[in-house]
Amino acid sequence: MIGLLSAQDASSAIIKPAREQHVEFTDKAVRAIIAKTHGYPYFLQEWGKHSWDIARQSPITENDVFAASGQAIAALDESFFRVRFDRLTPSEKTYLRAMAELGEGPHRSGDIAEVMGRASSSLGPVRSTLIAKGMVWSPTFGDTAFTVPLFDEFIKRIISTWSKPAPRGQ
Repeated sequence: MIGLLSAQDASSAIIKPAREQHVEFTDKAVRAIIAKTHGYPYFLQEWGKHSWDIARQSPITENDVFAASGQAIAALDESFFRVRFDRLTPSEKTYLRAMAELGEGPHRSGDIAEVMGRASSSLGPVRSTLIAKGMVWSPTFGDTAFTVPLFDEFIKRIISTWSKPAPRGQ
């Protein structure tokens, strides 16, 4: 798993490449990008690119970042998130949907099972395959978290396009 960058490293990742091209970001713009991306390296690049593309001049401002956010999210949805989501089985998608319904996380395995209407013990194999695929990880015993930020938000955005199976026994 690629870790989140510290605020200082994330700031450098945004500012340095732009400066090499004689483009500046305001401090507020940099902070906005870091906040929106949680410091995830690939997301920093995506938000920086779209902010740069939308800005009319240097320095790139916080307003440019906000204006570019829809494009950045759409690009991540189409490439980064969708590619990962599409390689999952229906049961893995259902597990991640339950996690997303609980929010950013991490979440207790029992809470995920409760949302799914299943026994926690029955979900171990699904959780294990999601860990093996790099979709989730276990920050502490019994907890499960998404490996990348914003994946829960992606799932919430697409939730209306796929149906949730009824819990067993119904």
